[in-house]
Parts: sequence; C-alpha cells; structure tokens
Amino acid sequence: MKITNLLIAAVVSVGLTFGVAAQAKEKKHHEEESVSSADVPAPVQKAAEAEAKGGKIVRWEKEGADYEAVIDKNGKEWGVKMDANGKVLSKHDESKEKGEKGEKY
Repeated sequence: MKITNLLIAAVVSVGLTFGVAAQAKEKKHHEEESVSSADVPAPVQKAAEAEAKGGKIVRWEKEGADYEAVIDKNGKEWGVKMDANGKVLSKHDESKEKGEKGEKY
C-alpha cells in the first residue's frame, strides 16, 4: 500500500513538473524582446519604412523569428509584425496591446 501511494505521488509530481516546464517554454516563445534597428534585417526595415509612410518607427521588437516595428503615426502607435523577409504578417493598435499587458512606455 505504501509503495502504491509512493508511486502515485511520484507520477503526479513528474506530471506537474513537465506541465510547468511546458508552460514556461510556451510563454518564453511569445515574449517580445526589444532590439536595436541595427539588429533588424534590411528587408524588414524597408518594409517597415513603407508601412510608416508619414510616421516614425519608435522601436523594434523581436518575437521568435518575427520582427515588430512600432510606428507612431498621427499620434497613435501601431505595431506591424513582419517575418525575416519583410512580409507583413499583421498590424494592430499598440495601445490595445499595452492595455492587455498593463505595460507603460
């Protein structure tokens, strides 16, 4: 009986450990990292400049293999996510993203 309880406790512990490790890995995958414009590939910079027309790129972020240019245009910040070749993947209102994360810049 004691061995059965010990085995159950060990199996549950291992399961919880792997679950926490998997969550940590997934969270890290979705984290944004600020990068310098010097670290952004030329095709990505060119695509961002085309998207910014009339605005200004205020910062760069990297998420996994993708890049995001945060563009200030007419007093509003927009995030433009691109792959490493400069293909635009998505655009979003950056103020909404800050609100979701509780961030302040």
